[in-house]
Amino acid sequence: MRRLICISAVAMLAGCSQSVTDYQSQTPVLALNTFFNGHSQAFGVVHDWQGKQSVRFTAQLCGSWQGQQGDLYEVFDFSDGRVEKRHWRLTQYPDGRVSGTASDVSGEASGQLAGNTLYWQYQLNLMYQGDTTEVKVKDWLYLIDNNNLINRSTLHKFGLTVGEITLAIQKLDTDDDCTALKQKMAGI
Repeated sequence: MRRLICISAVAMLAGCSQSVTDYQSQTPVLALNTFFNGHSQAFGVVHDWQGKQSVRFTAQLCGSWQGQQGDLYEVFDFSDGRVEKRHWRLTQYPDGRVSGTASDVSGEASGQLAGNTLYWQYQLNLMYQGDTTEVKVKDWLYLIDNNNLINRSTLHKFGLTVGEITLAIQKLDTDDDCTALKQKMAGI
């Protein structure tokens, strides 16, 4: 009887996990080279391992694409006064796979698009208490409509969830060539 209960519990937990393919039929379809083309803004909050809000932020994003290859520039302004920047070099493959690199990412980020959703993961180097620590990021991006996206990220260290980020991204100007944001990043 005890064995049956354990097997049932494991089966229930396994059945509770989500897969990006669960969202294959969801619309509108997320294409990174469409949504992240031009200027966007984001607003978000970071929660610590206990679920408590630790910091809020706003961000400016700008993307430019040549076919399946793209550059996504990000500048984050945190409520504690920090300013951080990231430059993603992205590839979106015809089969929905996505890969990317950035200077504060160890190795290559990899993921999969399906319907209105992108799931991808990567190893991110974060400043924590004056030192750099590497965390695994599991990123879920959900396209709400053609101009709005919700991003939910969980941060993991030694297999444990150590934080969570929730942000909303709004597309503003698809004609922006990213010059202004690149100049701002050069000054940070």
